[in-house]
Amino acid sequence: MTRKKTEEQDIEPAQSKEGSDIEPQAPAGNSLAKAAPTARSQGKGYALVAVVYLLGLCMGALDMGIVNPARTVIQNTLSVDDSLGVWIITIYTLAYAVSIPIMGKLADRHGRKGVYLLCILLFGIGSALCGVAQDLGNFWILIGARVIQALGGGGIMPVATAEFGTAFPEEKRGMALGIVGMVYGLASILGPTVGSAILEVFGATQWQFIFYVNIPICIIVLILGVKRLPNAQAEKTGPLDGLGILILTLMTLSLMYGLKNIDFFDFATSIASTDVWPFLVAFVVLLPLFVLRERRAADPILNLKYFTNANIVIAFLCAVISGIAMMGTIFFPQFCENAMMMKSGSGGYFIALLGVGSGVGAMMSGKLIDKHGVKPVLAMGFIGVAIGSIFMAFVACTWPSLLTVCATMIITGLGLGFTMGTPLNYMMLENTDEKESNSALAALSLVRSIGTAIAPAIMVAFVVHASAYLQGNLMDAMPSEVSASELPHAAELDSELASLRETENGTKMLEGVDIPSLEDYRTIDVGMDSASGDGSFEMSDETLEQLKNSDVTTVVSACKALSSEMFDAMEPTIEGNIQGGFDKGIASMQEGLDSMNAQMNRVPAPAAAAMTAQRDELQTVVSQMEEARDAVPAMLDEAKENYLTEVDNDAAEIQEAYQQTMNSGFKGMSLFVAACAIVGLVLLIPYKDKKRLAQSEK
Repeated sequence: MTRKKTEEQDIEPAQSKEGSDIEPQAPAGNSLAKAAPTARSQGKGYALVAVVYLLGLCMGALDMGIVNPARTVIQNTLSVDDSLGVWIITIYTLAYAVSIPIMGKLADRHGRKGVYLLCILLFGIGSALCGVAQDLGNFWILIGARVIQALGGGGIMPVATAEFGTAFPEEKRGMALGIVGMVYGLASILGPTVGSAILEVFGATQWQFIFYVNIPICIIVLILGVKRLPNAQAEKTGPLDGLGILILTLMTLSLMYGLKNIDFFDFATSIASTDVWPFLVAFVVLLPLFVLRERRAADPILNLKYFTNANIVIAFLCAVISGIAMMGTIFFPQFCENAMMMKSGSGGYFIALLGVGSGVGAMMSGKLIDKHGVKPVLAMGFIGVAIGSIFMAFVACTWPSLLTVCATMIITGLGLGFTMGTPLNYMMLENTDEKESNSALAALSLVRSIGTAIAPAIMVAFVVHASAYLQGNLMDAMPSEVSASELPHAAELDSELASLRETENGTKMLEGVDIPSLEDYRTIDVGMDSASGDGSFEMSDETLEQLKNSDVTTVVSACKALSSEMFDAMEPTIEGNIQGGFDKGIASMQEGLDSMNAQMNRVPAPAAAAMTAQRDELQTVVSQMEEARDAVPAMLDEAKENYLTEVDNDAAEIQEAYQQTMNSGFKGMSLFVAACAIVGLVLLIPYKDKKRLAQSEK
């Protein structure tokens, strides 16, 4: 009774030819047991078959991230700006998502061998054309080549995974999928590091080798595949669902593009953008049309019965979360560089630890699934991701060190290894029939790609939000004032001018003249408000770009460039105030001297002698004021150099301000990933693990 009830809840029975594609399963806990008698993995020469599939899988997974380090170099080489350059990544993501369900369905209908080799061929042709685009200097050839490459790449993962998931006997299926998960996880995580290494070996401008490295692998896989891959062609149940493919393609493109452009920190504004709402509306309009079409199709591109099976729906939701968690690693290199105060491009060495942890976790998860079932293993993965993310947020971001950074990478890597591939693929195969394993895993990959689509936008938003406070925090860490050297005769002039104002003639002479206190100008305030006088100072595009592209090792140089600009903006105002005061005082005193000279010819000799002495004294003051006035530019230049020296002296404080500000963004990002992992744990609660149910019934 228990077994029968479980099957009725989880898997709907087949409904003849026009009914469900999900056929009756084997007894609970052994839904794939019917594959065991064939056990292709035990046949002679299967090791070579496995290598052929794993080589392609590794190549396709590497390419998901291998281009990221070179994007800026590529767009600069091809003379395009950021708005076009981002399409190098975006177009691949969109075409990859479109390809997944199509290639999966074709593999179910025509067999894995032909479809897999077609995918490898497309991937190789696309890679070659990507490299040619550099030689021709044509951006649009590169975009077209990336589409071809992605159409091939989209089918490699589900087809290869389906082969491993169905070729091994039930008791070893977890281990087999663990191998797939290990290869896929390692390649996905290490992709950016490999890309950086290729650029370092061949030179930053020789980015075509990032694509050319795929060509020999494709050739090897094609040669071996043609000779050694088996092919089992399924019985066709009807014509290919061309209209369904078209609608699903439009739906996928609309949803993925709309989600990628949402700013989750400014959701209301971004959702109103023409880059978002029209595409989401298109998805909503197309969705019921797609459902209607798939219900009528003899061989639907996507089996809608998946969405009536609670276990499969849970697998889909967990796949979205795993996609988000995996993409949470895209900023790990920057986090490591920031935490360890290393130059940009050096953080990839730490990602190797993440990759090792992921690989070990994937292998362990496969073996544990064979023994204990998929539910507790996936739960362990989500717990590992949550612990690693929380550790990063509250320990590594607060007390960055080699120990805390390495611990973050290893813990998170283990958690990702338990979640990214093996358990989810096992869940999908456990709840579907072997004959549709390719399209079932393709559906899982498509859903997971939703998570990978929205995650970068969310992660970037956390970093951008933190960066908004960067300029203010850096200004707080920089010196707020600087002492200038004393102008010539400054002390004498302050004293003489004060004495002069005490005399009747001096008061009249200096009436309305504002001569600045020279002692006050020895301390100069430095800041954005001081630079403009009204808070409207704007740094140059060059300095702004330098600040945007700075890291913890170059931020002091960027701050010095900003300081130099602020001083250059302040200098005319300060110089004008001081020299203007001097000029007014000199002009007023010169008028007094001219008046005294005229009066001296009309007064008695004794009085004239006294006036002569006073005149000579005033003439000395005027000469001293002229000398002090002329020395103002040199004084300000010296003050500028003194300030830049003080910025150098405060380098540690400036770097710490940068580090802490950026770490606040990484902290928010890691807490978001932890929250997603916890949601995944909650979603797993109602999942009915067939292996554990079978074990409990024995």
